[in-house]
Amino acid sequence: MKQQLIIEVFHSSKREGMYLFVEKAVGLSKVPDELMERFGKGVSAMTMLLTPEKKLARAEAQKVMDEIREKGFYLQLPPVKDDYLLDLYKTPTEAVY
Repeated sequence: MKQQLIIEVFHSSKREGMYLFVEKAVGLSKVPDELMERFGKGVSAMTMLLTPEKKLARAEAQKVMDEIREKGFYLQLPPVKDDYLLDLYKTPTEAVY
């Protein structure tokens, strides 16, 4: 099995931080219609050569490659926001001097 893939990464026009990784030669053709409805228009972000050793920001390269080979795509969702951080700004504070 090839240990490298030429992939294209698309970002969602509907949701910030959502990305689809697909094999460049195939494009978005294997992505289910239901997912594309939620994803919106895919905007090409980059094309790259992916190897198992490649460092990715929020995923393991080998997992991305495996899912592209099995399903035809890899979906990266936005990071989960920590609610407690939002609470820090909701709670009024008193200035103490």
